[in-house]
Amino acid sequence: ACWGAAAFLSLAATVADPSGLGAQAALPFGLAATVGGYLLGERVPKGMQGVLHPVVVTALVANGGGAHHGALRGLSYSAAQSAYLNKGAQPTMGAGDALMSLLGVVIVSFGFRIYTQRETARRHAPEIFGATALSSLFSLFSTAFAAKAVGLSAVLAKALIPRSVTVALALPIAQGLEAPLAITAAAVLLQGILGANFGPGLMTAVGIKDTIARGLAAAGTAGGLGTASLTSKEPEALPFCALSYAGDSGRRSALLVYDFHS
Repeated sequence: ACWGAAAFLSLAATVADPSGLGAQAALPFGLAATVGGYLLGERVPKGMQGVLHPVVVTALVANGGGAHHGALRGLSYSAAQSAYLNKGAQPTMGAGDALMSLLGVVIVSFGFRIYTQRETARRHAPEIFGATALSSLFSLFSTAFAAKAVGLSAVLAKALIPRSVTVALALPIAQGLEAPLAITAAAVLLQGILGANFGPGLMTAVGIKDTIARGLAAAGTAGGLGTASLTSKEPEALPFCALSYAGDSGRRSALLVYDFHS
């Protein structure tokens, strides 16, 4: 109700003064649309979340809301998206910039959970680092070989190769490779949604019950979305998801940069 009220008041202010109050209302409206979309997505029945995952619902609501708010201000869809996440290019912070500023806090919070499991992580260090390295290599080279086998163009192949890295790392890599950023972002999101929806059930079906193995597999294949999906029901797996997620992303980034710029 609070986020709905914030969205309504922001729209009312925009209608009253599109060029003045409308610009100032972009931040609260964007936050309301994004958070409200996620809350709406969480209410989707579990049986339908394979299609309407909360992240998909969030993206649809945030994009639709941003486009509508931008239209009220006389902005195109592209300009409205740029205002949502402007990375300091505009005087006012966008909703995307505000949300991205919280990413560091989230990453730091992983460290506390890892610290509580430090003894377990130390005992299982070979499995953790071995699984991280192997999943990195497999993801990198399997994507490249598969792209070549099916005859994808070099541009499309480069856009798909960073698919297993978190979006925050995948987009700079794709930009460095001169690959289409939209395709890279879509590939990362699709892989994350597939892993989040079907990963835990698939691991259970094949008999993977060990917490460490489940955490490493979820983060290594589906990144942040896989981590969130698994740990929402199995919080004890978070430290191992975090270790795999952080190490896997960093190693993939180094391999990609070295492979395409050496």
